[in-house]
Amino acid sequence: MTTAARDVSVFGDAIAHFNEAADLLELDFGMRQILTHPSRQIIFSIPFQRDSGEFEVYTGYRVQYNFARGPAKGGIRFHPGVTLDEVTALAFWMTWKCAVVDLPFGGGKGGVTCDPKTLSSNELERITRRYAAELVEVVGPDKDVPAPDVNTTPQVMAWFMDTYSMHVRQNVTGVVTGKPLEIGGSRGRVEATGRGVTIAALDQMSEMGLAPERSSVVIQGFGNVGMYAAKLFADRGCKVVGISDVTGAYYNEEGIYVGAAMEHVAKHGSLEAFAGGERITNAELLETSCDVLVPAALEKVFTAENAPRVKAKLIVEGANGPTTPEADRIFKERGIIVIPDIMANAGGVTVSYFEWVQDRMGYFWKESEVNERLEDTLLTNLHQLRQIVNTRNVSLRAAAYMLAIERVVKALKLRGIYA
Repeated sequence: MTTAARDVSVFGDAIAHFNEAADLLELDFGMRQILTHPSRQIIFSIPFQRDSGEFEVYTGYRVQYNFARGPAKGGIRFHPGVTLDEVTALAFWMTWKCAVVDLPFGGGKGGVTCDPKTLSSNELERITRRYAAELVEVVGPDKDVPAPDVNTTPQVMAWFMDTYSMHVRQNVTGVVTGKPLEIGGSRGRVEATGRGVTIAALDQMSEMGLAPERSSVVIQGFGNVGMYAAKLFADRGCKVVGISDVTGAYYNEEGIYVGAAMEHVAKHGSLEAFAGGERITNAELLETSCDVLVPAALEKVFTAENAPRVKAKLIVEGANGPTTPEADRIFKERGIIVIPDIMANAGGVTVSYFEWVQDRMGYFWKESEVNERLEDTLLTNLHQLRQIVNTRNVSLRAAAYMLAIERVVKALKLRGIYA
């Protein structure tokens, strides 16, 4: 990544994508001001005691970006690089992600500046419970509903839910989603984001005349999203020729056996020394010849520097913000179709919504029903985006933001501005 690309904040990139759609909608200045400012940003200290007895202090964040369509919704990430700028951008994206698939949520996001790899299970629990306790007054099923994100798990959500429930003196399963099944989680939630990526990709591939059994797929990132996307692509007959994680990338022109890669990660914790493909760099992986390229790792992996060398016909953004505005323009000029993050990876928040609904009903669906509802939700809204693309001659990203902004603006105008 170039220095120039790093210098622009993640939130700055998010605003640039927003402004393109706002211009097309001829959105007035006042509404732009409202929509480009978060409703609430919370920063607090998290002191905790190591197992050794030593004390440390981390920083916790929660940004509740918009409530126009419902409670804030968004994950919690535990990572040493978490910043207010990043969390604000992610909450901003969650606002549009929930709106573009027509969920009754606003956008939220949170994080703690810690590295779970250096923490014992007991230390991680103490940090999670302190984080939850600091937020008791501002989260809840009708206020803000957190979920797992980078380095957080169903167990972390269980600790969060228990802490909140103890503080309010009643069992509140709906305060978070992504929980274990035994305490109110939803079937199909773990695979949901990867499944959504695959659903959107296969539908767009059909539009482009790309038959799955004759199509090659490269996936950057082999965490929860990339791993399940790879499995589901392979299940549909696609040839997965490249995968990667933080330890490196692996390429096999004949196709990687995804099951073996999943077994390797389960046994070793990463793809390090995976024998199912030739070792290449992550940078080389992004420029590999393929039909479908899924960035499912970090923000800002496509820049003005490498975008001219990308050879994929279709990019499906499994990660949040993987494409800078400059790279996006290059892809459009080159005729590379991009299914944007707020649509492509909305499977996770969609099934989180289903979990929230099931918790409130006290009635839980079969996995087949969850998956059927997920596909219907994603394809219904993806097809609406295509109508906007065809009628307005814009990219799928612009169409996604236009649809999402229109839905949020309508809710704001109906509710009015309380002053």
